[in-house]
Amino acid sequence: MQHLAIIPDGNRRWAKNHKLQSFMGHKKGMEAFDIAIKFCIKNNIKYLSVYTFSLENFKRTEKEKSYLFELLINESKKKLPEFIKNEIRIKFIGNKNFFPKNVTPTINKLENETKTFKKLNLNLLFCYSSKNEIVNATKAISKKVKAGILDPEEINEEKIKSFLWTGNIPDPDLIIRTSSRLRLSNFLLYQSAYSEYMFLDCYWPEITTTNLQECLDKFNQIKRNFGR
Repeated sequence: MQHLAIIPDGNRRWAKNHKLQSFMGHKKGMEAFDIAIKFCIKNNIKYLSVYTFSLENFKRTEKEKSYLFELLINESKKKLPEFIKNEIRIKFIGNKNFFPKNVTPTINKLENETKTFKKLNLNLLFCYSSKNEIVNATKAISKKVKAGILDPEEINEEKIKSFLWTGNIPDPDLIIRTSSRLRLSNFLLYQSAYSEYMFLDCYWPEITTTNLQECLDKFNQIKRNFGR
């Protein structure tokens, strides 16, 4: 497997079950995040993409959003030395127009200080919406056609892919979603045409190495012929 993508669902429901404030599950979910990173390194998986914050998540309360963004800033400061030590490249993927101003310096620091690493490419889909990604790619292509830079006859699947925010990243081989929800929630819609999907009953803060290994074992048993 080259690329594992994860929709880490169930943080708030985990917190509710433990009689905590709903957004406190996100902090516990950071431990699961570490488990996924270590699992990918151990299994030589070169790309890990995690749905960190969607454009739809902006509908949440100001209190929860503020907590999430501060958590991202604080955890990033703690984990940067570990990312450098383990040669993990960090890339934030999403609509940069929506990146909160207080988070942007942290994003820039993480990306700049890890940009040369290749052991693991960790993609954090932040302020992300797959439909928005496709719309922005369409606009960019249209502008090049209008300017006479791009011939409409040259537009094919690979050309469209090159205009996506994930343009230079391989499509995910496997997408895992926790908390029993059987949907993609606007996550990598174009890129996941031939991805395998696995849905786990546990909440994201409950994820274990065993869960991930079972998914990998199942994936390795699948014969992928891509329609051939």
